[in-house]
Amino acid sequence: MSDQNSVNARFTQAILEAAQRHGVRVPDALHQALTQSARVPMAQQDSLWSLFAAATADPLAALAVGADLQAGHLDIVGMLLLSCDTLGEALEVLTEYAPIIGDSARFEVLPDAQGVVLRYLPDYTVCVDQRVEAALGCVVCLARWMTNGRFKPRAVQFTHAARADLAAYEALLGCPVIFEQEFHGVVIASAELGHSLIQAGKTLHAHLRVLADDMLASLQRGSVSARVQQLIRKNPRWGKERVGDELGMSGRHLNRKLAAEAISFKGLREALLYDLAVKALQSGLSVAVVGDKLGFSDDNAFARAFRRWSGQTPTEFARLAQGTGEGGPVSG
Repeated sequence: MSDQNSVNARFTQAILEAAQRHGVRVPDALHQALTQSARVPMAQQDSLWSLFAAATADPLAALAVGADLQAGHLDIVGMLLLSCDTLGEALEVLTEYAPIIGDSARFEVLPDAQGVVLRYLPDYTVCVDQRVEAALGCVVCLARWMTNGRFKPRAVQFTHAARADLAAYEALLGCPVIFEQEFHGVVIASAELGHSLIQAGKTLHAHLRVLADDMLASLQRGSVSARVQQLIRKNPRWGKERVGDELGMSGRHLNRKLAAEAISFKGLREALLYDLAVKALQSGLSVAVVGDKLGFSDDNAFARAFRRWSGQTPTEFARLAQGTGEGGPVSG
């Protein structure tokens, strides 16, 4: 996964709200970081999913979250899907514009003997099983809604093993579910592709495509925030002025560039430091070593920051990580 990966803020907000409905306590610093930008860096999205996975006892919670997502949570891509004439056209649109929702995964439509398979190919590495289930749950339930209940997939399949009773999966998705397959995807019969959509509109569709093309091109060109992320990951001690020097601009100019992307340097740097700290503590490094590597003046300063980010001290987090192999914030 590239340090440049990011997720649409509307989608992230939906996951955040779902996590809170499940009783997950999201630290104030992370909550602010998740809601201040048009795009959310992958490090922050990873932190949110880690919180969700650690604090929810229901193994199907992520699938249920995905099933509850609506077109509006996908921002312009959701509106573009709704304006397609047929389900088959909507699948092609999804494969083209999914990076606008989150550019750490993609879809592809491939033919099979009885129709097509919508394959899902994630590139993220945190809470993969839960996030894949949420993504495919969203696809199936949104397609069913867009076709006024007519869509019936032949099957949904996952590469991982079942995390709960098979009947529970099939009750939520309304179709056969298969595990431990070669790829994640939704298997669709040819007859399903011709279903008309309930809000089709050619004029609106053409207008939305122009906007979506601009957004996609902007993502593909990269951004100042992506370059900042790369520099901070390699040099976590660097502050705004040093990062700005490396990019050939003043700290004030860097702030303006980031503000144009609806991101603050402070929020971005803190999210990355938290992600680096979590990974270092999980690897077995001592709290003192981790704090020093990240540029904190002493152990107390690091402990205060980590508690603000996660609700735990780094010592508490490290103890849990050693006991469970994962570590994770305490739920509220």
